[in-house]
Amino acid sequence: MSVRVQAWGIIAAVLADSDPSGAAIRQRLSNSLDENPGVPERALLEYLLETRRNDAMAAQEPEDGPRRLAPPVLPPQIIEQMDAIQSMSRISALLESQMLMTAFQPIYGLAGRNVVGVEALSRFVSDDGAAAELWFAEAAAVGLGANLEFSALGSAAAAARDLPEHLYVSLNISPSSCIDPRLPELFAHIDLPINRVVLELTDSISDEEYLQFIAAINPLREKGLRIAVDDAHSGAGDLSRMIHLRPDFIKVGRNVISRVDSDGLQQALAACLVDFSDQIGSTLVAEGVETVGELKVLSQLGISAGQGYLLGRPSVRPQDWATWNKQLDVDVLERQLREHETASGSAPPKKSR
Repeated sequence: MSVRVQAWGIIAAVLADSDPSGAAIRQRLSNSLDENPGVPERALLEYLLETRRNDAMAAQEPEDGPRRLAPPVLPPQIIEQMDAIQSMSRISALLESQMLMTAFQPIYGLAGRNVVGVEALSRFVSDDGAAAELWFAEAAAVGLGANLEFSALGSAAAAARDLPEHLYVSLNISPSSCIDPRLPELFAHIDLPINRVVLELTDSISDEEYLQFIAAINPLREKGLRIAVDDAHSGAGDLSRMIHLRPDFIKVGRNVISRVDSDGLQQALAACLVDFSDQIGSTLVAEGVETVGELKVLSQLGISAGQGYLLGRPSVRPQDWATWNKQLDVDVLERQLREHETASGSAPPKKSR
């Protein structure tokens, strides 16, 4: 159902209310409809904002002060619909104003100790970046998830023009958006060659969508597109499916690599995943590398690549991206880390996703 159709439904319910305390505000809603013909959502938002202002003013008045008539109490279903329309308006405004930036985080090849790729992470101009997942969740909840994803993909592809040309670019996308017909159209309109693109799936592929996903993604893989999956979404069934899907990259996180330098069971788990990825022809990438000890053991185990705050923070600055052609010196990194910890008296911060 469109925003406009929902707005008309809510407005009809509000105007049908007979509570005298809300007569004045209902009249203003009716007047706003006349002033905004054909745009009921704008009139509804003005009504919603005035209602919230009245609530706030009523809360600030002293108990012994003059009493205002309480605003009309709306049914919970109407309030939910209003909240949904407010979310739609927020996301729509974000999409229209293109308030999206892209931060890139380097991914190092652990054998050659050089940057081989980057992961694109969305940052919102009106936000510090920490709540990016909340924006995407809110968009998905009101049916605009794919729109926001494709806007983020376009923003990342445009920003990637300033990256060193030898780096691949990992773009986060939901399996549902991979089925969207806009995906092949995207590759026809961006400057980033498809053989430099890795689509990193942000969720498991549902059974209902699996065949559609394969049908949509295989023609793109034949043109050079690569895909990555996250072990966080890998139950036993998903591991079995990986044998069929054969992703180009498998990404393992802190649940696998935490204490891998001091815990024998963690080492055994990581070694099993190295063997599994070798068997199906996938590149294993360790996410969230935080200590030099972890980095050394991961390299010894044969994990192909790694990323994390230890190796490089996400950055929106092209001047930082331009430096990602230098080889990593682990001894220098270890010394710098010790000096930082001595100066600050704390361990390096963890990556916030």
